[in-house]
Amino acid sequence: MSGRGRRTWGLLAPYGLGVLVLVVVPALLTGWYAFTDATGLNSPSPNGLTNLRRMLRDPFLPAAVRASVIHVGLAVPLRLLAATALGLLLAEPRPGGRWYRVAVYTPTVVPDIALALLALWAFNPLHGPVNQVLGAVGLGQPVWLSTPWGARWAVVLMLLLPIGEAFLVVLAARRQIPASLYEAAALEGLGPAARLRRVTLPLLAPLLVLLAIRDVILTLQVNFVPTYLLTDGRPQNATLYLPIYIYDHAFEFSGFGYAAMLTLAMGLGSAVLIGLVVVLARRWGLLDALRSR
Repeated sequence: MSGRGRRTWGLLAPYGLGVLVLVVVPALLTGWYAFTDATGLNSPSPNGLTNLRRMLRDPFLPAAVRASVIHVGLAVPLRLLAATALGLLLAEPRPGGRWYRVAVYTPTVVPDIALALLALWAFNPLHGPVNQVLGAVGLGQPVWLSTPWGARWAVVLMLLLPIGEAFLVVLAARRQIPASLYEAAALEGLGPAARLRRVTLPLLAPLLVLLAIRDVILTLQVNFVPTYLLTDGRPQNATLYLPIYIYDHAFEFSGFGYAAMLTLAMGLGSAVLIGLVVVLARRWGLLDALRSR
């Protein structure tokens, strides 16, 4: 192996070690625990398909699946729309644009605990700023966290803040579009809305598909800490998302084996949702556009 090859593998070694320790080993252990009677307090022994049969008969699992699907259906389009709109808006040079971009990205680095505490204050029905603003414009003031749909929307709105990564991707992609395309569109008499519809969005569409796939995974799985602190699955299991349900079984009900089986099922569900996005993208010809780049 050449010196350059050794240096390359040397640079990749820490990343590979991290993937092995933090991804591969936990995944293998999860697959093992899913077919055992592990409780976290015993020496696990294989129990065949007992956990799978339990999952199929679980009376509360449909509520967790329904809550997660509703959450993904609401949050992913809104997060993608917000990131795209802000990325396109702030891609153009403007006074103070640097600080606007910093303001959009900053919530992404805020710890989840702080984000949940901020949401608790913002959605307070008596003193929170959200209801105060709604009351000032003559709209209703819902009791956000005490009704199923109010709690669902509170979580979705809370998770609209940390969209900095997708925002940066859209921002960078927009700046890569040649200015000559917009000049040619302007010469043809296209206004700003027409240029957006006929130039910008078609060129960004393959990238937006990738962001949608990423956000399906992120929204389905990485909503545990803020939601657990904000609602803990309540009210009426409206926010009992699968990560919270799995955590409850693993650490509150001492059901490591069953929680592992639920984790495998959630991974399969994520794959199904991603496959649906890919099928829709292929139908619209977006994947072909991505491969041609």
